[in-house]
Amino acid sequence: MSKEENIQIKSKERVSKHGEVYTNEREVNAMLDLVKDETLRIDSRFLEPACGNGNFLVKILERKLKVVSEKYAKHQSEWEFYSLQAISSTYGIDILEDNCEECRIRLLSIYTECYTSLYKKRIKQECILTAKYLLDKNIICGDALNLKTSKGEDIVFAEWSFIAKNKVKRIDYTMQELLAADPNSLFPDAQEVKRFPITNFLKIQEEYEENQL
Repeated sequence: MSKEENIQIKSKERVSKHGEVYTNEREVNAMLDLVKDETLRIDSRFLEPACGNGNFLVKILERKLKVVSEKYAKHQSEWEFYSLQAISSTYGIDILEDNCEECRIRLLSIYTECYTSLYKKRIKQECILTAKYLLDKNIICGDALNLKTSKGEDIVFAEWSFIAKNKVKRIDYTMQELLAADPNSLFPDAQEVKRFPITNFLKIQEEYEENQL
């Protein structure tokens, strides 16, 4: 275990002001093993409401990418499709923007390293950009208690549904509506904020940036 993974606090001030204490790798893995089958399902959705810099989400993504690689590494297009599905099903909220940004960077780094190790010079820049876009949308700076972003707006999550091998459907919901519909399910039958057109999984950023609220 690295020195970085052993760090559980950044400063006493952050602990005092925000109650910020990081869970170390051993405890993270032990807790995830309690729901091991779910961590090995590529499409199983996880939301960490106080994600910090991503200790739980990092391990979840690592487990999912291992499954994707074991099943689909022989076919690059399939690996890309299912690996992005793994990214899309990973969600986090943290009250501190620096934690959110660090979390996104760590997750994207893990994804990029795995992708590059498999396909070397054949990697597609649009695949990495799609992964970054998904993380930008899924890791939100806000307060999971009052359901507001750091800008005072409603926290909105996108439900990404990967369909028909190369297509993605996106529907946005406020967290408030999701919890009102079913607090035990991340995407129950709730009132949607916006429905986006179905698009190619490598064109998510290009298509959806044109259809923002």
